Amino acid sequence: MIDVSSLSRSSDWSSVHVGVAGLGIAGFGCADALIQVGARVTVTDSAVDGVVAERATLLEMLGATARLGEGDSVPPEIDLLVVSPGLRPSHPVIVTALAQGIPVWGELELAWRLRDLRTPAPWLLVTGTNGKTTATLMLESMLLASGERAVAAGNIGRSLAEVVMDPAGIDVIAVEVGAPQLPFVHSISPEAAVCLNLAPDHVDHFGSFEAYSAAKARVYERTHIAAVYNADDPATERMVEAADVVEGCRAVGFTLGLPARSMLGVVDGTLVDRAFLAERGTHALELADVADVHPQAPHNVANALAAAALARAHGVSPEAVREGLRSFTPANHRIADVGVIEGVRYVDDSKATNCHAAQTSLLAYGDVVWIAGGLAKGQDFDELVIAVRARLRGVVLLGADRDVIAAALARHAPDVPVVTVSRTDTGVMVDVVSAAHGLARAGDTVVLAPGCASWDMFRDYGHRGDEFARAVTAAGGVL
Repeated sequence: MIDVSSLSRSSDWSSVHVGVAGLGIAGFGCADALIQVGARVTVTDSAVDGVVAERATLLEMLGATARLGEGDSVPPEIDLLVVSPGLRPSHPVIVTALAQGIPVWGELELAWRLRDLRTPAPWLLVTGTNGKTTATLMLESMLLASGERAVAAGNIGRSLAEVVMDPAGIDVIAVEVGAPQLPFVHSISPEAAVCLNLAPDHVDHFGSFEAYSAAKARVYERTHIAAVYNADDPATERMVEAADVVEGCRAVGFTLGLPARSMLGVVDGTLVDRAFLAERGTHALELADVADVHPQAPHNVANALAAAALARAHGVSPEAVREGLRSFTPANHRIADVGVIEGVRYVDDSKATNCHAAQTSLLAYGDVVWIAGGLAKGQDFDELVIAVRARLRGVVLLGADRDVIAAALARHAPDVPVVTVSRTDTGVMVDVVSAAHGLARAGDTVVLAPGCASWDMFRDYGHRGDEFARAVTAAGGVL
């Protein structure tokens, strides 16, 4: 077996046999990049048809070997296994590879090794239970406003392996990092990193909240300029305190309140910086107005502060921070207005796939009708129901684990009307919107914040949100 510990883009990969487990966007990007540097590549996936088969065919045309239907098996005689973030750390292919002494890398590790070391673009990492995509795209917008060739990648949009191999070149990368991408990171050294918040999620993937939390904390490893934490979420500050960072790396907080020294925060409706200026002990630098943040929900202002902290760590000017926020367009299915029917506002937050995200969304409004349900991913909904019950006009439940939420409502909000929709096809949203409208009063907000994954009935959270928006429009909703 070849020693892969020192491999980089400039290495001779011709004698290295790499297995790539999983042919999603990340796996395909990794396999393609490995072929470009001359490695021998074998890809595996449990699926045998559909888009996986199409990707496998294309990779075979490029010189790879594909073993479809063998997702649990380690390809023979490989020197390295690169794994998809969709595979649990306990997945048989990972456990077997490690037992055989085969090094395991994730997409992030491979992409870091494949950077062009002549002009290596620094990485700015964004993780957190919620808000990752929004904060990453805000950061990208700030970097672009500063005149840099920047791109958002990783757990969002393009594969990171694809980005680092782009011959056009990149000045800096805003990297969205999901917890499943972090267990097999070994050498990445980001310029700055942030964990936006921490709440139970992906318990089914990691086996426990503790394991999930430990994976999130790895985002700070080897950070060399700024480890950014949420001063309003002590768990993230503890992560920074325990992190093994490069000497000289600073801890920088952000808060929705008045910022202390070495923090960003809000003063009289203005986002300010008391971290990246020489007079931070006595002065604050204005970055933008809260009115520049769209939408202006409190958790979105927090996302903007976190993105600004990373941008400032990279050297972005206050003017570019402000312009980046003003020109930023929120991604779909994140507290997006989709219509009004007879004075009732309808909001699509289908991206709220866990309890923490759903709670944040619901607390952004007054009286709400909550649409919830799907795959619960092992979550407990009691704390969520207790936190939002005073806002609930009613609840509409759908999806495979709707009874889990119904039980929490019965325990902690027994007086709140609940309608259960048992339909299991994607047309379910027609019945859901009808039920929600029956519960709502003029001035209320109907919020699709499921608190659950979507795969029981929909392709993804986007498909779920699109079906909801269509149903609102069909029911007479107007924007």
